[in-house]
This record gives sequence, C-alpha cells and structure tokens, in this order.
Amino acid sequence: MATTSITSALGAGSGIDVKELVASLVDAQFANKTKQLTAKSDALTKQISGVSTLKSGISGFAGALAALSKGGTLATAPTSSNSSILKVSGLSGAKLAGLSASVEVRQLAAPQVATSPAIADPVASVGLGSFTLTFGKATVTDGAMTGFTAGAGTPITIPITAGNSGLSGIARSINAANAGVTATVLTDANGSRLSIKSATGEAKAFTLTANEDPAAPGLSSLNIGPGATGTTIGSVAKDAIVAVDGVALQRPTNSITDLIPGVKLDLMSAAVGTNVTLGTTAPTAALSQAVNDFVETFNQLGAAIKEQTDPVTGLLKSDSATATLARSMRQLTLTPLLTDAPNGVPVTLAEIGVQTNRDGTLSVNTARLTEALTKWPDAVEAMFADGSGASGKGLPAALTAISNTAVDTKVGLGASATRYTKAQADLADDQSDLADAEDVMTKRLTQQYGAMDARVAAYKSTLTFLQQQVDAWNSSD
Repeated sequence: MATTSITSALGAGSGIDVKELVASLVDAQFANKTKQLTAKSDALTKQISGVSTLKSGISGFAGALAALSKGGTLATAPTSSNSSILKVSGLSGAKLAGLSASVEVRQLAAPQVATSPAIADPVASVGLGSFTLTFGKATVTDGAMTGFTAGAGTPITIPITAGNSGLSGIARSINAANAGVTATVLTDANGSRLSIKSATGEAKAFTLTANEDPAAPGLSSLNIGPGATGTTIGSVAKDAIVAVDGVALQRPTNSITDLIPGVKLDLMSAAVGTNVTLGTTAPTAALSQAVNDFVETFNQLGAAIKEQTDPVTGLLKSDSATATLARSMRQLTLTPLLTDAPNGVPVTLAEIGVQTNRDGTLSVNTARLTEALTKWPDAVEAMFADGSGASGKGLPAALTAISNTAVDTKVGLGASATRYTKAQADLADDQSDLADAEDVMTKRLTQQYGAMDARVAAYKSTLTFLQQQVDAWNSSD
C-alpha cells in the first residue's frame, strides 16, 4: 500500500494548501527584517570594495610618483662631451645645477691576470698541498713579475686535496675561498691553462705560492710571483688615473663616485691629452610631462573619492578616513613642497600652474608652468625630488605621507576595512539567526495547521457518514 508523507498530505482534509499558506505567513513575518539585512549586507560589500579601491588608488599613485622621482628622469643630468672616453650619471638626491668640469682619462684601472703553462689533461692531478695567496703591489716586466710588496692584509691559505688537484679542481678551490680572485680554466688545441684574475687597482696585485706535499709535488709549477717561471702576467694591476681640472688623481676602479660631488664617472677608455667637458641638461620636458601626468592621475583618484563620498549615493560619505583623504588631496596643491626657498621662488603646485577648478578637479595652466620651468627650473625640479636631496622633501614625500595616513590600520582606510569586515561577519550571524527563527516558525505553523487539517478531515468523515445514514433512512420509506 502506498504511503503519503505528512507534508504532502497537508491540506487533504481542508482543501487548503497548507504548505503555501505557511510559507506565505513566514515570509510576511520576516520580510522586512530579511530585506533590511540583505540591504545592509549589500552596502557593506560595496563599502569594503570602495575602501579597497581608494587604498589601492592612493598607494599606487604615491608609489608611482616616488618611483618616477627615484628613477632620475626628473633630475638635472650630467653630460659628457665624449661618452666613448667618459660616461657620466647623476647620483640619487644629487643637486647638479651649475656643474662644470674638465676631465682627462690618463689611465684605466686594470686587474692582474696570471696564466699558467698549458697542461694536456685539466683533470689529471698537478700535486697536493696548499697555496698561499698574498695581495700587494707588483712590478711586472715583459709578462714576468720582477718585484712585489705585500700589503697589510693577512695572506690566505687555499688547500688543494686529492679530489681537487687537477686544474679544474684547483680553480674550484680558489673560487670557493672567496679570496678576491677568480680562477678559470682556458682550453685550446695546445691544452688547458689556469687563469687567475684579481679586482682592479694596483694594490690588488697578488702572488700565489705553493706549499707542496712532499709525497705529491707539482703545485709549484703554478706559482705566481717574482722568480716564478711557469706563469705569465698578461695584465698588470693598475689604478685609474684621472685629471679633474688639471689635477691628477688615482682610483682603484673605473667606476668612480667620489671625485665630483653627485656624479658617477664611468671610464671607458684612456685618452691622454683629451679633455672631456662635463655639464648638465635640465629635465624640462620630463618635468612638464610629470606635472600633466600628476594632474591626470589626481583627477582619476579624485573621481573615485567623489563617487564614494557623494552626499546622497556615496557609501563612504560618513567614513572619517575617506573624508580625511579627500581633505588632504584638496590641500595638496597649496602644500609647501620646498624648505628655505628664497622669496619669490614658487614652493607649491599652485604657484607653478596647477590650478583647482570649480568641481574640485585639477588642470594645468600651460603658460604659467612654462614660465616656472624657464625662470625657476631648479625649484620645479626640487618639488619632484624624492626627499633625500638638499632641496626639501618634495611632492613624492608629501603624497607618500598622505598615502601612509590613508592606508593606516588604526585610523585610516585600513581601519575602515577592518570595521566593515567585522560588521559583515556580525551581519552573517544575524542572517543565520533569522534563518533559524524562520525554520522554527515554519515547523510550528506546519504542526498547527496540520492538526487543524486533521480535525477538518475527521469532521468531514463524520458528516459523510451521517449523510449516508439519512439517505439510507429516506430510501427505506
């Protein structure tokens, strides 16, 4: 016999769709609360998204400007009249206005390079023991070291064991010592040679002296130094010699940062008697583009802030961190970006042509910006400095300060995001409680109307029986 579930049987007696009736009553009871919680959940989701958008916008803006400033394209750059002899670049934070110098490259710095005689098998053992590596200054004639003066440094001992006694193994042992020289094995049709190279500078000349194991001699064939007959000095350790405005100076490398303040010199070739003139070029075009790019990005971020703080539709209109960010951005064009500037020199963005429109957006007064770049190029450049130079903190530092405050997790948008996220979690609990309450009411009403439906079914059954009895009585007459 087929069975019928209680739920599907509900309404069988009364003819009423009890299931639909209960659902309608429960919906009516909780509709307003459900609507409120859903609306609040949607609002919190949008608030969290809005906060994330603003955090990303201001931090990205500040980071991009700082990277542009540190990249050097917005700073006065040094120039060289002959880059095949001497290349120049500015050091970070350097103030190069007025740079003028004459440089003569008389000698390039060079490393010592010593090469052993050819050996047929680079893996075959040369000998056992150790080498002593000593740095100092050397005299070299026709590829042979004729004199050596040891420096103050402690000599370095390099052990040569059975597993590393061939040329390749010796090279590995020397490199593993990290002693300031580099060893390689060079191979051609005549065999393999051990080549050892130092850093540049005359004080980086070196000797290599074997301490042989009497039972396995042979390492002395690789000796480097006065009296060594097997190795050849192919390159002599030398300092660079540079004359700056006629004054000859020595440096151990060809990349020099301490001769001309703020300038890195890269020596490319020696040219005795040829003077290379150093000057500067102002980044006028780059600064003009930077101002326009700043305004465009500012307006993009400003539009996002305006949308979120709209007094009618803005979901962050009551958020204090967003209000602080909006206020700080509005004040930025009037914020002094330079310290100790002479009277009459522009120190704010507004004074170089960045103007605020009626709707809060920014625009560039091209004529005024051109005038500022012409009359006060150093001041405009200083405004875009990364804050490490002598001219002041500049715009990147000011924008970074705004960004740091905006994303702060205690008082900024970071705190807002935490607050909205917690509220959303609490709301999820409320929604879960509401769902439980709906379930309880549904079960209660289902039981009540089920009992009613059963009584109606019983009454109908009794009525049918009585009607049948009356019909039977009437028919007997």
